[in-house]
Amino acid sequence: MFYLSKIFWLLVQPLSLACLLGLAAFLLTLWRFRRTGLTAMFLSALILFVTLYTTTGNVLLQHLENEISRPASLPDKVACLVVLGGATENEVMSGRGGIEWNAAADRYTEALRLAQHYPQAKLLISGGDGSLSGRYEGEAQVTERFFNTFGIGADRIIKENQSRNTWENTLYTRTALQNAGLTDCLLITSAFHMPRSMALFAKAGISVQPYPVDYRTSGNVKLGFDFTQPSLNAQNTSTAVREWLGLLGYRVTGRI
Repeated sequence: MFYLSKIFWLLVQPLSLACLLGLAAFLLTLWRFRRTGLTAMFLSALILFVTLYTTTGNVLLQHLENEISRPASLPDKVACLVVLGGATENEVMSGRGGIEWNAAADRYTEALRLAQHYPQAKLLISGGDGSLSGRYEGEAQVTERFFNTFGIGADRIIKENQSRNTWENTLYTRTALQNAGLTDCLLITSAFHMPRSMALFAKAGISVQPYPVDYRTSGNVKLGFDFTQPSLNAQNTSTAVREWLGLLGYRVTGRI
C-alpha cells in the first residue's frame, strides 16, 4: 500500500496530471481523435491555470489549517512531545551532510522551544525514511543530532525510526508511548496535516493534545486570481491536494 500510494501521487499531483493530459492530447490528435484530444488539452490548460494563477490551493490548504487551532495557552503539565517527521531534505543531506530542512522545519524549531519550556518532558520523534528507494537515514535519527546540539540529551529522546507515512507514524508511536508508559502528550505537526493526524490518533486510541505549527496561509485568503506567485501557488496546491486525497484515502480504507 505504501508504494502504491507513492506511485499514485506521482501521477495525480496537479502538475503531473496537467503534463499527462497534455501528452494525451498530443497523441490523440496524432491518432485523429481530434475532439477527445482538444478536451484533454483544455483540461490540461485548466489545471495549469488553476494551479498557477488562482488561490484555489491556498483556500484548500487554509481550510485544513483552520480546522484545529493551537491552544490559547500552554498546558501546565506535558509528559511528552510527539513530533511527526517530514521536515528534512534527505537527498540534499545524503550528498552534503549536515541537517537540511524543508518548509516544515517549524515542526522541529517549535518542538525545541517546547522541549526547553518543559524540561522534564520526553521528546518522541516519529519518522523513518519515507522515500521510494528507502536508502536514506531515518528522520528521527537525523533530528536527534539537532536536538542534542541545543542541549536536549539522548535520555529525553525516544526515536521511532521505522514509519514511512502518517499511518505508520500512528502505529509505531502508539507502541512507543505504551512501552514508555507516557500520557499527557502534545502532538506537533504542520497545521494542514493536523486534521488527518488527529483523526488517525483518535482511531488508534491515542489521546494527545494538538499543537499545530508550520502555517502556510494567512487565515483570510479568498478565492480568486493571483498572478504574483505562481510557483508558491503550485506548491500550496500540490500540498493541499495531497492532504485532501490522504484524508479521502484513509476514510475509504477505514483508517479514520
